[in-house]
Amino acid sequence: MSDADRTELLQGTLDLLVLKTLATLGALHGFGIARRIEQVSGGSVLLNQGTIYPALVRLEEQGWISSEWGTSDNNRRARFYSITAAGRKQLKEEVANWQRVTALVDAVLSAET
Repeated sequence: MSDADRTELLQGTLDLLVLKTLATLGALHGFGIARRIEQVSGGSVLLNQGTIYPALVRLEEQGWISSEWGTSDNNRRARFYSITAAGRKQLKEEVANWQRVTALVDAVLSAET
C-alpha cells in the first residue's frame, strides 16, 4: 500500500479505536492493539510505537483503561491493557459523538449546491 493510500486519523479517533479494540477483544499488549487496528483497517492505518504508546498512557491516566504486566505469545514480558467500566462508558459517548460528526459531514457533502 502506498503512502497516498494510508489514512490520517482525526485527533481523538485513535482513542475510540483503542477503546473499541479492547472492548471487543479483551486484554492486549500495545503491539497487539496496533496490529489489530491495522488489520481491521486493511492496512490503511499504520500505528508505530510513537503513536500507540502515548495514546495508551493518556487513556490509562484518564482511567479508561488499566494495565498489568504479563507474558506475550513469544514469551516476552509485556504490558497488557484492558478497558475499565469508565472506559466502556466513554466508548459509548465516543461512538455517539462519532455518529453525530459523520452524519453532519455526510449531510454537508450530500447537499445540493
